[in-house]
Amino acid sequence: MWFLVEIWAFLRARKKFWLLPILVMMVLFGGLLVLTQGSAIAPFIYTIF
Repeated sequence: MWFLVEIWAFLRARKKFWLLPILVMMVLFGGLLVLTQGSAIAPFIYTIF
């Protein structure tokens, strides 16, 4: 959790709020990759791409 606090402090101090959507998309795609590894959801995810 400390990592998220550090990233938020960096974004706020450096005024780099445009990085926030990029980070959110990276987390979402990472979660999607974790879900597709050996789960029943995998065939449905593969049809999206």
